[in-house]
Amino acid sequence: MTLLFVLTVCLSFLALLATPSFATNQANSCRSYCGNITIDYPFSLDYGCGHPGFRDLLFCMNDVLMFHISSGSYRVLDIDYAYQALTLHDPHMSTCDTIVLGGRGNGFTVEQWRAPYFNPTPDNVFMLVGCSAESPLFQGFPGKHLPCRNVSGMGCEDYYGCPAWSLIGHKKVGSVYGSGPPECCAVAFEAIKAINLSKLQCEGYSSAYSLAPLRVDGAGGWSYGIRVKYSVQGNDEFCRACEATGGACGFGTDGVNQLCMCGSFNSTTNCDSESSASGKMTLSLAVALAVLYIWQPG
Repeated sequence: MTLLFVLTVCLSFLALLATPSFATNQANSCRSYCGNITIDYPFSLDYGCGHPGFRDLLFCMNDVLMFHISSGSYRVLDIDYAYQALTLHDPHMSTCDTIVLGGRGNGFTVEQWRAPYFNPTPDNVFMLVGCSAESPLFQGFPGKHLPCRNVSGMGCEDYYGCPAWSLIGHKKVGSVYGSGPPECCAVAFEAIKAINLSKLQCEGYSSAYSLAPLRVDGAGGWSYGIRVKYSVQGNDEFCRACEATGGACGFGTDGVNQLCMCGSFNSTTNCDSESSASGKMTLSLAVALAVLYIWQPG
């Protein structure tokens, strides 16, 4: 009776350890913070966490979150997980109060392999300032300029009204190029696919976006910065299944294949399937040992 009781207690304990519920109690080891910004999937600060398409992208320096791509580094002002968008700040970008010339701004250009994951939002306007007459912007469009246009009600006509223009001796130029290119050319990102000041031969740029119906107080009331829409490519059911079982979404050393991190082990499916398989093996081994112990001679 005593032996049977001990075996029953041992087997019950082993079965409890073998159940998959322990995985659901694992904290998301990949979620973190930088200053007051939450870093969660698909982003990460640690290699191996998040979506592989977003690796080596965010860095936290003295509680300041930075976004790094081929055109440079930008401060992250906000990550909107519901809308899937980031708001970025380029310190050399012109605003309504300051025109920054000299080609010092980063613009916005992403590596080709990252392009499916990031694009400025359709309501984000880029206003290129002081572009050369030989700029690719002005080639092939005699008498008119197709790429230059307002975006979501924002454009150079209103931007010319900013106080910063009075500081650089603004002289408005018409849209007919016989007298030279305009001082400002507003474009949507999709029109040229990259904002590269060197290749476009421009002295500076500004970027503004709209989150709500445009206010009537002109360019002084615009939101300045780069609003970037991000997209997780492919079927994301893997990550949802992983998180539903208490895991954290990540990727392997190849930087491509996704993994579900379940605390003490990694899974190629989810935490329940791996822990259940492990539990069954443990339980089977325990039962086998118990049977052998009970039926051993003498």
